[in-house]
Amino acid sequence: MVRTLDMARKGVAKGKARSAVIFLHGYGADGADLLGLADVLAPHLPDTAFYAPNAPERCTNNPHGFQWFPIPWLDGSSQEDAETGMRAAVSDLNACIDQVLDEEGLEPEALALVGFSQGTMMALHVAPRRAEPVAAVVGFSGRLLVPEALADETVNRMPVLLIHGDADDMVPIAALSEAGDALVAAGFETYAHVSKGTGHGIAPDGLSLALGFLKDKLPD
Repeated sequence: MVRTLDMARKGVAKGKARSAVIFLHGYGADGADLLGLADVLAPHLPDTAFYAPNAPERCTNNPHGFQWFPIPWLDGSSQEDAETGMRAAVSDLNACIDQVLDEEGLEPEALALVGFSQGTMMALHVAPRRAEPVAAVVGFSGRLLVPEALADETVNRMPVLLIHGDADDMVPIAALSEAGDALVAAGFETYAHVSKGTGHGIAPDGLSLALGFLKDKLPD
């Protein structure tokens, strides 16, 4: 059963958007955690609608927040629970993307996914396996799940920007190279940036690069 995700929206008035960005939050957070980025990006992307869904499950470790799927080394769940939750969340996110495209009257090439941590995992997993390519994926502080499966399971390719702090103690910086290598090997246009002295978060330099990337890849 596909679950409908609760979403908040900012940006240009509905019906007037020429592009859309969906923010995908991290484990234990919620959509509001990233929707504030719209306030920074919107002046530079004035024709863009910004969406921030809550992940489908209440977080095991933080009942005030949400999770896309359980993480065994954080919450003690089983690997089977994590894989089952991931499969369900993939269906939920695909339905969410379809809903945004339908409500805004946009084609997939006018939509970008911007993920943080577990949200990056979702974006990097879902986007390459959709029937039609989105405009771009930006992934902060995340990792690519099952990198060895990417090349065989890729349906389409879109530009990807990976950004990671070199002081991240939650998702090691090595995850950036692992994801980048797998994406390049699978034929993706891939860019990467390391934010010096940054932990598990989004630094101004990374956000500035993400903005430039979105401006370049989304419709004018």
